[in-house]
Amino acid sequence: MKAFITTFLFCATVFFATAAEPDVKRTEDVIYGRKFGTALTMDVFQPEKGNGVGIVFVVSGGFFSAKEAINQKMYRPFLERGYTVFAVVHGSQPKFHIPEIQLDLHRAVRFVRHNAQRYGVDPERLGITGGSAGGHLSLTIGTQGNDGKPESKDPVERESSRVKAVACFFPPTDFLNWGKPGDDAVGVGTLEKFSPAFGPRNATADGRQVLGKEISPIYYVTSNAAPMLIIHGDADKLVPIYQAEIFVQRCKEAGAPAKLIVREGKDHGWSGMDADMRIFADWFDEHLRKIAPEVPAQSKS
Repeated sequence: MKAFITTFLFCATVFFATAAEPDVKRTEDVIYGRKFGTALTMDVFQPEKGNGVGIVFVVSGGFFSAKEAINQKMYRPFLERGYTVFAVVHGSQPKFHIPEIQLDLHRAVRFVRHNAQRYGVDPERLGITGGSAGGHLSLTIGTQGNDGKPESKDPVERESSRVKAVACFFPPTDFLNWGKPGDDAVGVGTLEKFSPAFGPRNATADGRQVLGKEISPIYYVTSNAAPMLIIHGDADKLVPIYQAEIFVQRCKEAGAPAKLIVREGKDHGWSGMDADMRIFADWFDEHLRKIAPEVPAQSKS
């Protein structure tokens, strides 16, 4: 469960360690919500010369999230360009299950939008990013961000959880069709070791069918989805590239903007991901700042 976080942090430390850090103000342990007495927190990174745009970074691997996995070096491509980064820690499995975790991300985006002025960002120019489970949660918001509840007593809950752009690494997109059509991975098969994240409904085939559709972003794609970029290795043994391929194909069918960049021979994470993070920054430049990328990345769109 924690292996993805450890690997990703290692890559970030190694491949971002040589350049000087931009001047950044870090505000730690900002409480964006509470659940059953537990505080939900994020760390906010504000560059000295902000561009007025916010990026939500989903800190998640195997649907486990921890403050210890927050690493400023990972966000350097965003901070260098003036993006304010909101590193969000969600409620972790096994205590919380995926449907509950998805609600944490909706709450986090609502909180950022409600406090946009405080952090110097435009509430209508927010993006979201993450890898693996963090990628899944990013696509969840990209496809299912919704209007707030105007009748709520909580002003945060009155805000929208929609974002304007998504960029993510190797995300699960359809738990019911994992490596091929009909390949059930709702806490079974390839993902059996992550079974606690899916909760008790994965104990039966019928329960998995209902839950699988509920938590899979592919079933929520519409023409109104945010522009979505996926970078995925074609040798990924945990989350097969089939997940990205069928998602982008579904986006095409629905008229939703989406792009897939394939990393040949790469598994679930690789060295040199700093260059890919810069491609994410280009994507956000294009869709949140309306700045066209200098050199188009090789892709399947």
